[in-house]
Amino acid sequence: MSKRNVAVAVFNTHVEAENAVKELQKSGFDMKKLSIVGKDYHTEEHVVGYYQTGDRMKYWGKLGAFWGGLWGVLFGAAFFWIPGIGPLVVAGPLVSAIIGGLEGAVAVGGLSALGAGLYSIGIPKDSIISYESSVKSDKFLLVVHDSGGELAKAKDILKSTGNEVSVHPSS
Repeated sequence: MSKRNVAVAVFNTHVEAENAVKELQKSGFDMKKLSIVGKDYHTEEHVVGYYQTGDRMKYWGKLGAFWGGLWGVLFGAAFFWIPGIGPLVVAGPLVSAIIGGLEGAVAVGGLSALGAGLYSIGIPKDSIISYESSVKSDKFLLVVHDSGGELAKAKDILKSTGNEVSVHPSS
């Protein structure tokens, strides 16, 4: 994935992240330019399973409606087990970047596959550490990939949901 401007918002709950996605969708934002990352369960919320049907991933578990709804509007979905972070569910174009990160993690200075994926889309290493810590703390990352001028609009919408949004310009 080529480097582009990227905005990242961190949400405390899946409900907050889902509401932000809905606000972006209502505004006409291109959902193919949006990614979300989160751990899929807490100790009392065991995953029942995942499966693939055609081009759609399905999830059985407590957050199944959340992930299923997002996979219906976002482009691409994957489940990863990343050492030091644990189980991650990812939807959107960041999936491709993480897969690239799995293949080239050594090349970017010992980052996890998630970190390497974030780095490959232009996020600096110091921010990656913060984002990985957020995910480890069961928070959700919403990543907006620049799509020809929509980044500022998306940033305003995400800020209106009460969250801090960081923009990372491409280098």
